Amino acid sequence: MNQKKKKKSSDKQRKKSTIKEKVSGKMSKKPDKKGKVMDQISREPEKEDKVSLGRRDILKALATIPVFGPFLYAFLKKKISDDFKKKEILAELGISRKAPAVLPKTILKKSKELVRLGIIGFGVRGEDLVRGAGYAHPDWIEKKKKQAKENKLDKGLETFLNQEDLNVVLSGVCDVFDVRAERGIAASLNDVRPGGGSGLLKGAKRYIHYQDLIQSNDVDAVIIATPDHWHAQMTIDAVNAGKHVYCEKCMTRTVDETFKISEAVKNSGKVFQLGHQGRQQESYIKAKQIAEKNILGKITLVETTTNRNSPQGAWVYDIHEEGSPETIDWEQFQGPAPHKVPFSLERFFRWRCWFDYGTGLSGDLLSHEYDAANQILELGIPKSVVASGGIFFFKDGRDVPDVFQAVYEYRDRDLTLVYSATLANGRHRGKIFMGHDASMEVGSSLTVTADWESTRYKEKIMNKIINTSLPLFTYQPGLKGIDTVTSATERYFATRGLMYTMRGGRPVNTTHLHIKEWLDCIRNGGQPSCNIDRGFEEAITCHMATISYLEGRKVEWDSVNKKIV
Repeated sequence: MNQKKKKKSSDKQRKKSTIKEKVSGKMSKKPDKKGKVMDQISREPEKEDKVSLGRRDILKALATIPVFGPFLYAFLKKKISDDFKKKEILAELGISRKAPAVLPKTILKKSKELVRLGIIGFGVRGEDLVRGAGYAHPDWIEKKKKQAKENKLDKGLETFLNQEDLNVVLSGVCDVFDVRAERGIAASLNDVRPGGGSGLLKGAKRYIHYQDLIQSNDVDAVIIATPDHWHAQMTIDAVNAGKHVYCEKCMTRTVDETFKISEAVKNSGKVFQLGHQGRQQESYIKAKQIAEKNILGKITLVETTTNRNSPQGAWVYDIHEEGSPETIDWEQFQGPAPHKVPFSLERFFRWRCWFDYGTGLSGDLLSHEYDAANQILELGIPKSVVASGGIFFFKDGRDVPDVFQAVYEYRDRDLTLVYSATLANGRHRGKIFMGHDASMEVGSSLTVTADWESTRYKEKIMNKIINTSLPLFTYQPGLKGIDTVTSATERYFATRGLMYTMRGGRPVNTTHLHIKEWLDCIRNGGQPSCNIDRGFEEAITCHMATISYLEGRKVEWDSVNKKIV
C-alpha cells in the first residue's frame, strides 16, 4: 500500500516538473531520425527578440499542458493582446502610462505666519468651512469616532486629523442665531484638530453684528457663509476694512451687486476666493489637460446636471427646536432682502427656497456645474441663454423652481452648454464633454470613450485596437495613473467615484485644499484659482439663467457694454 502511494506521489511530482519545464522553456526533445529538433523551446533567444520569443514560447508550452493549458494559454494571449492595445492607444494620445496620478509624498510644514480667521455664518456650510481650516465642533468629533468604530472603512475623522495644520486661529464668530454662534466658539476651543493642541486656542470672540467682526484688529481674514443676499455687502465691507475674503457661492444675489463686488475687491488688493472647492479635484485638473491635448476633438456640446430626491436635497432643512424670535436676530437676517416679512422659522432655516435670500437652482447648484466646465474649458460668460422650469413637486410656498433647465450658447466657440435639474428624482448623470472624436465624463473620476465615427481614431477602430463600447481610458485619483480599458471587468473600476481627492498620496478634503490655496495666496501673494474674475463670470452666467426663467425670454450678454440685455 505504501509503495503504491509512493509511486503515485512520484508520478505526480514528475508531472509537476514537466509542466514547470514546459512553461519555463527549459524542456527539450531529442532530434528525430532526420536530425531535426522537434521542440526548440530550450533555444536561448537573441537579446533583441528575447521578450517576444519568450511570450510565444510560453504560449506554445501552455497549449500542450492538459486541462490547465488551454485556460492559461487563452489568459496570457488575451493579456498580451490587451497590453499591445494599451500601448498603441496611449501612444496615439501622447500620454505616458507611467505618469503618476498623485503628487509625490511631501513633508507637511506648518506655515510660520499666523492668520487669524473670522467666520460670518456658522450654519451647516459654515461648520464645513471651519473644519476645512482645522477646527471641528466636539459633537462632530464624537460622531466621527463612533462611525469609525462601527465601520473601519469610515475614514472621516482620520482624514480630518491628517489635514495640514494651516497655522490659523479662529478668533471671531458672528451668527444671528445664538445656538450657532455658541457652536462656533466651542469649535474654536477644541484642540482635537490637525497639529494637535495649541496654546493659541484662547477661543473666539462672539460678535453680534458682522460690522464689529470685520472692524476688529483681532481678525485678518474673513470667511462668509451667510445666505446669498448678504454676500456682496459683507464682502465689500470686509475688503474695505482691510480683510481678505473667502465667500461662499453664489457670489451675489443680483447683477448689480456683481459689478460692485468686483470693483471693490480689485481696488482693495485683498485676496478673494469664491467657494467652488471642486477646483481642487484631481479629476477636474486632469480633464483640463485632456481637453488641451485635443484628445476629444472639437467639443460642441457639454451636458451638466444636478438630480436630488429628498427633502434635504430640496432645501427642506430641519427647524432647530431652539429657534425663536428670542434666539434669532430676524431684522439683521433680513437685511438687504428686497421684501421684508414677519418673523418666519421656515424662511430662516430654509432660506434657499426663496429668491429674497437665495439664487435658487441657478446660483446654488448650476453654479457648481458651470464652474467645473469653466475650469476645464475656460468658457467665460456665454453669449445667450434660454431657461425654463417650475415648481412641479414641492408645493410648500417656495418661489424658486424645483425643476430647471438652461441652454447656454457660446457662439465664438461653436459650443452649447446644457444644464438640467430636478429635485424629485435622484438618477445620477455626470458632466459629459462631447467632442467629434471622443466623449469625456467627469466626476470624482474620469472616463474617456472614443466615438465610433471618429476621424482621428478611425483606423484603430477598424483594426479593433479601440473598442468604442469600452472606455478609451480612465483616470482614478489615487491610483497609479490613467489606463486604458480592454475588458468589461475593468469597466466597473472605470465608473467608481471617490468622495475626496488625492494630494501627496493622501486623501484630502477639497474644502480644506481650497481654503489652504486662499491662505497661501494671502501669505505668499498671487491669485487663487477661483478669484474675483472667475467669480464675476460665475455670477453673471447664473443670473442670466435666472432672469431668463423669471422673464420667460432669451437673455444675451453684451460683452462690449458689459451688460445683460
